[in-house]
Amino acid sequence: MMLMPSWRPATLRALAAGGLALLAVPASALDVKETPLFRDRVARGELPNTAERLPKTPLVVDLAGRGRQVGRHGGEIISLVGRARDIRYLSASSYARLVGYDERLKLGPDLLEKSENDGDRVFTFTLREGHRWSDGHPFTTEDFRYYWEDVLKDKVLSPTGLPDFLLSDGKGPRFEILDDRTVRFSWDKPNPRFLPTLAQPRDPFIYRPAHYLKRFHAKYTDKAALEETAKRSKMKSWAALHNRMDDMFESSNPDLPSLQPWKVVTPGPATRFVFERNAFYHRVDAEGQQLPYLDRIVLDVAAGGLMAAKANSGDVDLLFRGLSMGDIPILKEGERAHKYRTLMWPYARGSELALFPNLTTADPVWRKLNRDLRYRRALSLAIDRHMLNNALLFGLGKEGNDTIAEESLLFQPEFRTLNAQYDPAEASRLLDEIGLDKRNSAGIRLLPDGRELEIIVETDGEASIVVDGLTLITEFWRDVGIKLFVKPQDRNVLRNRTYSGQTVMVAAQGLDLAVPTAVMPPSELAPLRQDNYAWSKWGQHRETHGTMGEACDMAEANHLSALYDKWLGTSDDVVQAGIWREMLKVRAENVWSIGTVAGALQPIVVKVGLKNIPERAVYSWEPTSMLGVYRMDEFFWERPAGREAWLPRRVVGDATVTSQQNATGNARP
Repeated sequence: MMLMPSWRPATLRALAAGGLALLAVPASALDVKETPLFRDRVARGELPNTAERLPKTPLVVDLAGRGRQVGRHGGEIISLVGRARDIRYLSASSYARLVGYDERLKLGPDLLEKSENDGDRVFTFTLREGHRWSDGHPFTTEDFRYYWEDVLKDKVLSPTGLPDFLLSDGKGPRFEILDDRTVRFSWDKPNPRFLPTLAQPRDPFIYRPAHYLKRFHAKYTDKAALEETAKRSKMKSWAALHNRMDDMFESSNPDLPSLQPWKVVTPGPATRFVFERNAFYHRVDAEGQQLPYLDRIVLDVAAGGLMAAKANSGDVDLLFRGLSMGDIPILKEGERAHKYRTLMWPYARGSELALFPNLTTADPVWRKLNRDLRYRRALSLAIDRHMLNNALLFGLGKEGNDTIAEESLLFQPEFRTLNAQYDPAEASRLLDEIGLDKRNSAGIRLLPDGRELEIIVETDGEASIVVDGLTLITEFWRDVGIKLFVKPQDRNVLRNRTYSGQTVMVAAQGLDLAVPTAVMPPSELAPLRQDNYAWSKWGQHRETHGTMGEACDMAEANHLSALYDKWLGTSDDVVQAGIWREMLKVRAENVWSIGTVAGALQPIVVKVGLKNIPERAVYSWEPTSMLGVYRMDEFFWERPAGREAWLPRRVVGDATVTSQQNATGNARP
């Protein structure tokens, strides 16, 4: 298994500062081979040959050095998404970033040829000469300028101003274009989160395809004409139209040029989405084969409850998102008949089920109660985590708080155990001490205003382990006089209810960044983001620079924000590690979220013959970007021959062709 945090934080800092170069070899020195899918188009003069499509200095991947095989071109993989919008997560797993992590969490240039870091204050980026967007247009510093001047600085497109990761001590950077390949971002004070943010699963995309988007911007195109176009598309303004076209992460616009290994070619709405290989992708193997190896990724929309069943029946080639540890038995059953394997990777997450008392809920009675540490401790002490572990994770999990994993060098045992033992007697004593000592005839405690102490716990219902765990917690809490009602709902509805203060408590998975190093921002640990169910309104206030939400008015939570700001103000790894540990200690002491069990295994269904997928590795949203750091563009079919997926239309290199014009006949086995 790849246990990623086997490095020192100082090593990561040195790599980021020095600009790790991954085999920067001129394309002219490689024996570049033509991609089979494009041979006919190259022969007809419709597309340049591979040597001309690659940057002059492509990123040459060292497969042998990482124990992988040199692959072969061709074929596709079929996978599933629970809803059409979830095709966006392919951007996370395909993982082409300006700078990105490898599977050892070393940070280095990817799309960039070079990244120079002077004390976390001055960052100089050098682009690869000859690098092109998927439509063949040059990728240059003009794309960074457009994002900076025409998107971020446009008050109509960006009414809240610069995103938080571009601020240091409340100030944005100086942005400079040194030439058509070199840009510089400079701050007066350190901004240590800048590079790690660029490597996150959800890329902030500090560049945009200017040549494409200018046609939707009122600065470059007649505003009246744009407003008319927006009206015909049932949008309110030219800005809404621009934002619809500019969806770098969502993958909902097939016309938007991309730098990712595959580009969506299917317009929505649809139940099958096809992503075609990018003819101008910047990575190549040592034998001169342009990546990705796979020609297509096909994503079929399927109901969430059918993911495991469809995998069991052999309907997919690769599937991970939408599966859980509880699906492993049914997945194992179908392996032999349908020729697939079920890999089981450790899931690095703070807790498989965490409860978030909403400290900014609108109800004044519940707000006061949720903010009482004794109450939060009582809820935690009333949970029998050992029983949850046996029921949910077959006894294989780690019982305790919602905190980082043992694999992180920052981990300390008390982060997991403090306030997390099973002690219903102490829980009852704390509840009595608060003044919740009155009960009704059914034994349920009463709130100060006479209502039953019935906690409505809201959840998106997408993870069966959360719903199953809440069923058990209902019984644990009833034993101490608390009634629990589970309210599943759509994820977007749940978030909007939380943002507006309507939720009292939310159940969800815990920390995403559970294997951090000191140089990764501890932003999940402080009230900085509105998507944290414990303090959404405080996060709104921080994210919008005070224009929305509420200012944090709890000393302990403000202490976390102060620690985070201290982390931002230093480039010293040792100081940053100390801040991380202090924030984790405060988190455990205050029980902001109530963790239960961690350490689940993530099943990954892989069709036999699909190569270069690690047998065992750490899976997470952040920092591994699901499969991102394991490089999906290096996956390949051992024998890429077989049936072709039904495609309503195909687009190769941004040109539409019919299914009969398939250049290779290659598909999944």
